[in-house]
Amino acid sequence: MNEIESYIEKQDETYQEDLVHVYHVIQKAIPEADEKISWGMPTFHKKHNIIHFACNKKHVGIYPGADGVEEFTKELKEKGYKYSKGAIQFPYDRIDDELITIIALWCYENHSK
Repeated sequence: MNEIESYIEKQDETYQEDLVHVYHVIQKAIPEADEKISWGMPTFHKKHNIIHFACNKKHVGIYPGADGVEEFTKELKEKGYKYSKGAIQFPYDRIDDELITIIALWCYENHSK
């Protein structure tokens, strides 16, 4: 079991399936990235941290950095997702695989160099 799988296993069972799902969506989008726990969160990195995700009570937090949120503000507003500087909230019943994939790819291109 790797560090991210261990992180997921420690979360409330209610959220584990969704966390595994998000983990696999990001893995599939950026398979070249390495994985670790950073800032207490599952993290994809390559030279630098690329993107993080974390379990929250009402949502999966995706952390693409302030520039990542800024890049996707229009899409996030259109789809009604809450966001702040550096963080995006995906409610457990509204996880958007396509948007997470696009964000992860953008982060890889912009944060891994």
